[in-house]
Amino acid sequence: MSDYRGVWPVAPTPFAESGAVDLDAMKSVIDCIIDQGVDGVCILANYSEQFLLSDQERQVLTRLCLEYINGRIPAIVTISHYSTDIVVARAEEAHALGADMVMMMPPYHGALMRGTTEQIYDQFAAVSKIGIPIMVQDAPISGIDLPVDLLIRMAAEIEQVKCFKIESAQAASKLRRLVDEGGETIQGPFDGEEGITLLADLQAGATGNMPSALLPDLIIPVVTNHRLGNRQKAIDEYNRILPLINYENKQCGFRAAKTVMMEGNVIKSDRCRHPVPPLAPQVRTELLRLAREYQPLSLTWGK
Repeated sequence: MSDYRGVWPVAPTPFAESGAVDLDAMKSVIDCIIDQGVDGVCILANYSEQFLLSDQERQVLTRLCLEYINGRIPAIVTISHYSTDIVVARAEEAHALGADMVMMMPPYHGALMRGTTEQIYDQFAAVSKIGIPIMVQDAPISGIDLPVDLLIRMAAEIEQVKCFKIESAQAASKLRRLVDEGGETIQGPFDGEEGITLLADLQAGATGNMPSALLPDLIIPVVTNHRLGNRQKAIDEYNRILPLINYENKQCGFRAAKTVMMEGNVIKSDRCRHPVPPLAPQVRTELLRLAREYQPLSLTWGK
């Protein structure tokens, strides 16, 4: 975990048609992701539908995933919660079970309960005491725009704050300032948002990307070529797969990876829990058409 770079997809949480978590399918999801040659994996994130999981299901999935990964690739566990006590307990559990890192958003609940600058700092500092590296997730879903000055301060003063997943508006501008002003304290600047701004973010200094599990194998050449200085190859690869990235980001969200994985026999059902609706038939048809055109491994892995 000393090299914070590359492609680290978020693993979706598969549900059976009954709505129960499909634990066997969860193992298949992990295997499919590992077989794509990724640098790591993240579980229980927003694209894992963490907001639709019970506390007991979180515990079961944390243990199952980490034990099944068994060190084959580094694993990040998302631990976000408004309560600092709960966040710390989740970090302790992830650390004890062998996670390599935890990822967390700033404390928020609903539209109005948002941590102040000092409360945010204090929550991350409390988790740092557990002794596991932390990725700060700067995501619009929290409703909190984390100032660059605060991010740099946390990187400099909180021992375990190592990485930053920047998904805010104009992410490249924030990444550039974070890298330029934070210097060596910014060990892992990442982007997300399914890679919709990946090229600009890499040019701004991002060393890694956290996409969905739909097409990480197709994103890897973009990140790798850019790191090696093969900028035109990175641009060409990105432009080639951009229609699929765009369709996932703008039309489907986290439902896309599950739909393609179901088509690829990775999982048995692409069900999402209520109140999340299924993809409209027309959207699902176009998503699969694009997937067949670009052939991510998730589309064929189980066939």
